[in-house]
Amino acid sequence: MRTRSPSETTKRPVGRDTIRSRLVLEVASEMVDQLGWQQRQARVSLRPQGADHWAITLFASDGPAAIDQVARGEVQMAISNPAGYLALAERGTGPFAAPIPLRAITIIPSPDQLAFAVTQRSGLKSLPEIRERRYPLRVSLRGQRDHALHPVVAEVLAAAGFSLEDIISWGGRVRYDEGLPQNENRLGAVARGEVDMVIDEAVRGWVNAAAAEGMRVLPLDEVILTKLEALGFRRAVIPKVRYPKLAEDVPTLDFSGFAVYTHVNVPDPVITSICAALESRKDRIGWQEPGPLPLERMCRDTPDGPLVIPLHPAAEKFWRERGYLP
Repeated sequence: MRTRSPSETTKRPVGRDTIRSRLVLEVASEMVDQLGWQQRQARVSLRPQGADHWAITLFASDGPAAIDQVARGEVQMAISNPAGYLALAERGTGPFAAPIPLRAITIIPSPDQLAFAVTQRSGLKSLPEIRERRYPLRVSLRGQRDHALHPVVAEVLAAAGFSLEDIISWGGRVRYDEGLPQNENRLGAVARGEVDMVIDEAVRGWVNAAAAEGMRVLPLDEVILTKLEALGFRRAVIPKVRYPKLAEDVPTLDFSGFAVYTHVNVPDPVITSICAALESRKDRIGWQEPGPLPLERMCRDTPDGPLVIPLHPAAEKFWRERGYLP
């Protein structure tokens, strides 16, 4: 006999005390997908009806700022892309002065890598060469300043022996452009001769086009990758087989996965309820591929969904009971 999930055993017909909350949640769910609507990031707080304190907050975060909020107990569920950045927090490396006991709930698969693309006219073939030549690059970075891209790039450049501030001191310029690289204000700026280097993730949308225009995606050498792995990052490859305009495979950092995470101290019933909700709604939650959320592989360490921190004990128990873990 199939074991019923907590959502099945405790769900009840809509009552007067939940009508308003369900209305708000359904309206918000539709609004974030409306064309032209700019306010697309959600933060949901829950409490007993009429209580003074909001007991649970679920934050659709995408940047590292939420890590501190989870550590302080202000947020009980947050999301990080790349998933790998959580390893630095859990270890207390990079910008984190001490370990933070973060725990995973699940990992939404999303294969991706970090890319440093330079123009052919720059003549650059590696990151260390930028430091050696003190090259005055004109760099385009993602305009969203709280995006995880920025601290990740800072760690990569530090491993290569320089910083964005060094580039500026050498006569270069760093610009923060809205949107992804394929936009006119970024790769378009390269074509107009305004930018020498584009740094970003989400490579499926722009790396092939950049290579087709003669840009070179710089490889991260073994020395740099070893330093970054010591912090907790994972290496990856931007494969020529997927991006045929590349001259060859490019060694770089992994930027995969949307890690849904929490703190080890969040009570088990909260995490169990989150897992049960994911199980119940997996057919209705969109992700980057067709079909329902593949929960059976979202609680394991996979190439497109790296599990770099331990599962919360309640999440591990729930997924195991569902048969998703051995």
